[in-house]
Amino acid sequence: MKLLGARFGLRTRLISAFLLVAAISAITTATLTYREARSAVLQQAQDTAVAQFRDRVTAQTLTLPLDAAQLQKVCQTLAREGKPHTWIVFAEYADLRVSSSDRSTSNVITPRLRAAARTNAHASFQRVVKNGEPWLTIGMPAMFDRGYGPRRTGLVIFAVMSLHPEEANVNAMVTAARDGALPALLIALVPALLAARSVLRPVRDLRRAAAGIGRGELDTRIDVKGSDELAELAWTFNESSTKLQESVEELRRAEARARRFASDVSHELRTPLAGMLAVTEVLDEDAAHLNADTAAAVRLISAETGKLATLVDDLMEISRFDAKAAGLHLDEVDVAETIRKTLQARRWEGQVAAELPDGIRGVLDPPRFDVIVANLVGNALRHGAQPVRVRLRTERRDGKDWLVTEVEDSGPGIDPAALPHIFDRFYKADEARTRSAGSGLGLAITQENVRLHGGSVQGANRPDGGAVFTVELPLEGA
Repeated sequence: MKLLGARFGLRTRLISAFLLVAAISAITTATLTYREARSAVLQQAQDTAVAQFRDRVTAQTLTLPLDAAQLQKVCQTLAREGKPHTWIVFAEYADLRVSSSDRSTSNVITPRLRAAARTNAHASFQRVVKNGEPWLTIGMPAMFDRGYGPRRTGLVIFAVMSLHPEEANVNAMVTAARDGALPALLIALVPALLAARSVLRPVRDLRRAAAGIGRGELDTRIDVKGSDELAELAWTFNESSTKLQESVEELRRAEARARRFASDVSHELRTPLAGMLAVTEVLDEDAAHLNADTAAAVRLISAETGKLATLVDDLMEISRFDAKAAGLHLDEVDVAETIRKTLQARRWEGQVAAELPDGIRGVLDPPRFDVIVANLVGNALRHGAQPVRVRLRTERRDGKDWLVTEVEDSGPGIDPAALPHIFDRFYKADEARTRSAGSGLGLAITQENVRLHGGSVQGANRPDGGAVFTVELPLEGA
């Protein structure tokens, strides 16, 4: 479709339509002109010839009975007087057949005309085409009057006249019209180009403006010229762009306010949380000396305070990503050793099966890579089932080396309906989970850290059950 659009664009279609209308108009006009001209020319020649033939036959003086010599003389006399072209005159009297030419009969005269000529005293005529040649044939009986009214003599005289000159004139007119059609179409091309330009200019402006809107240039507008439908379209586009710009600006302001609020709240909570964490550490140490109910309450406060601290740290981290303040501090590290340290720091060695070949070195931001691995492994331990596996390998694609880290569990997997949303902020696939199941920001932070490295992360379900997360990072750094 795109190729067809390129070959037959709106400009081409407009010009083609304009020229097609012009061509149809020219052909229609030429056809009607030909028909009318041909009819008029032939009718005029026919009327003139019939009238003159009638007059000449009526004016002839005949002596009955007629013989061949007298008939020959009558035919030659009428032939000389033929107009507008020379006639060939044929006479039929009883068994006599005489003409003004060397042929006594004509194959142009039809039986129909012979029958009409013998019954019609005022001359009958017929146009005939014989061997591609047009002819006018006229037939009229010779009459005499002795005071008792016109009487038939038995003589019927025919005139045959070629219509070739008239047909040639008509054909010349057609040829002239045909030869003038091409210059007319070339002349019609000029207004077609002007019309296409006037139509396409606002269309091109609209296309450029729409492309600008698509690039995020919401202040793009179109100059409205005229008051036709295209001007109304441009005005509607400008109105829509203005409303879209206002809506987007309001959304951006609301988003900025929300981010600022989350960042401010996170900063404000850090100080009191630091004090609360210090107190809960002391309370945890003394919980063994308290009664059972008080000890349980102390341990619950300590655990919830720790989760709140984690949530505040996650909010602050996501705020840094939103503010474009997060940066990379790359270093060349032993990737397998880095993953082992992540597992050891969180005491997950006994819960996670690690397949970490030695000797793989990559350029990474170690703290951020630690967050990536920790979030994925922690997510697998919380929501999946053991065994949880971490695999490390390298791949080469498109001339570039990639570091591939996979974290998989043996749980029920991820609901297919939830797969497109697992990296969304605060999204929880299981709505029945309590708030203690996590902040809902771990995978979002993981994705942001992966993007910061110039890589990608994907979540999927394994064919034999369980979820698998695959992280691909450039081995040489972003």
